[in-house]
Amino acid sequence: MTLRRLAFTLFLLLSACGAVVFGLFFYAALQEFDQLKAVQAENTRQLQEAQARLIEQQRVLDRLRNDPAYVERVIRRKLGFAKPDESIYRFDE
Repeated sequence: MTLRRLAFTLFLLLSACGAVVFGLFFYAALQEFDQLKAVQAENTRQLQEAQARLIEQQRVLDRLRNDPAYVERVIRRKLGFAKPDESIYRFDE
């Protein structure tokens, strides 16, 4: 009877140790999963920002291709061009 009780106690002890080891591995995996979810959320946010910038750039490109008044306005503002009879005055801001 003592041998049987010893075997049962040893079995319970090994089972408890196995459960603790499994719990530690599960906890580590859960932490890694949470970290990966945070990385995914950040990547999703960055993707949405990049898509919004792309849409804006496509809109500007379309206007540059099809709207001569917009092209003239951009050239005047960014490059400082003027028509032959115009004078440009620049002020320090």
